[in-house]
Amino acid sequence: MDRMDIMLFHSTYGLRPAVEAAAERLRAAGHQVHVPDLFGGRTADTVEEGMALQKEIGKEELLKRAILAAAPYSERALVYAGFSFGASVAQTLALGDDKARGLLMLHGTSDIAENASADDLPVQLHLADPDPFESHDWLTSWYLQMGRAGADVEVYRYPGAGHLFTDPDLPDWDEAAAEQTWTIALAFLESLQED
Repeated sequence: MDRMDIMLFHSTYGLRPAVEAAAERLRAAGHQVHVPDLFGGRTADTVEEGMALQKEIGKEELLKRAILAAAPYSERALVYAGFSFGASVAQTLALGDDKARGLLMLHGTSDIAENASADDLPVQLHLADPDPFESHDWLTSWYLQMGRAGADVEVYRYPGAGHLFTDPDLPDWDEAAAEQTWTIALAFLESLQED
């Protein structure tokens, strides 16, 4: 089986130890993982600080930084992945890359353009249930839109978990949900290698 190249984008908290730990977990499974720092070395202690940082940098600049980070690997069939805000970035890049091999989304989604095309793109989404940033109505709409775009979507919900439940340094941490997420996610990545 060939090695997967994964672009892993951080959450609104910035490039924290949990993101690096996740990258190491993926590398231990045999994948090549690239972890861009979209905030230029800055991190946030709260969601509110992170959102203020995103606003300060600007949506267009953040997307530009993400595209530039992925550009050196553009000849490869990348798997895009991310946490919360980073999942929305990963989604945007994956839907704009006709060579994308897969999309792994943890804790977040994003708007989908009307003309988005994701022919048979394998997508896996992991979310708390309920999630304060991802309402059930929104997720139903998102799921239907991704299906219309042609994506092959799997959604996993974790009752009682906090929003960023895979980050052991945050109050949202849920060890059981996090381990279940990584078990399912690693199997998803392995299935992409077999395609």
